[in-house]
Amino acid sequence: MNRLPRNISSVEVAEMVERRHDQVMRDIRNIIDQLGDHTFVESYFIESSYTNTQNKELPCFLLTKKGCELYGTRMTGEKGTQFAVKYIERFNEMEVQITEQNNLPQDPVELALQTSLKNYQEIRSIRNDIDFLKDSMRIDGKQELALKEQGKAKVFEVLGGYDSAAYNKMGKKVFAKLWGDFKRHFLLPRSMELAKKDFDEGVRFIAMWRPDTTMMMEIDTCNRQAQLKLVK
Repeated sequence: MNRLPRNISSVEVAEMVERRHDQVMRDIRNIIDQLGDHTFVESYFIESSYTNTQNKELPCFLLTKKGCELYGTRMTGEKGTQFAVKYIERFNEMEVQITEQNNLPQDPVELALQTSLKNYQEIRSIRNDIDFLKDSMRIDGKQELALKEQGKAKVFEVLGGYDSAAYNKMGKKVFAKLWGDFKRHFLLPRSMELAKKDFDEGVRFIAMWRPDTTMMMEIDTCNRQAQLKLVK
């Protein structure tokens, strides 16, 4: 019995992400270099070759499902979600083919049980894929705007208002502190790359946020000095 594939060619991945194959190959090689320890690389990427339309044999990589997930981390937003949908559907097709390749039992009861098990496994796989997509989707435009507005209001509150001396002198510094803390808390490359599932936690973080003691003292000193100048 021929063994059906459990991986996707980098040629097919290039079509999925609408990039040239040489660019995808370069991306994969960069990822492999970044992995450092190459002993487990083949659980993600397998060196292979393919024959192009000119009947010429060229290098390629075979990506396992873990390899596709790792490659997908290079993309964010809509592109990343579209690639995830495509490769998940492709692997689901392969799983169905592998299941259908197995010899079906002749006993009607055993056949019915195997069919029920197959349906259960497919449903569970679909649910897992849906959960993965929900977890990987970033916040939408409205949610991003809501966080930015909430962050702006929080900075105004901390500094003593838009017209305060501390805002004029330290506004940029405090904004940077807020979003820097936000990124570190949620382990984000950029503050607005927050996952959709974490939006409520993002709102809660901003509502509870305060600068460190040193910065709070600096803000207080700045506003106090401005008040003293007004009194004089």
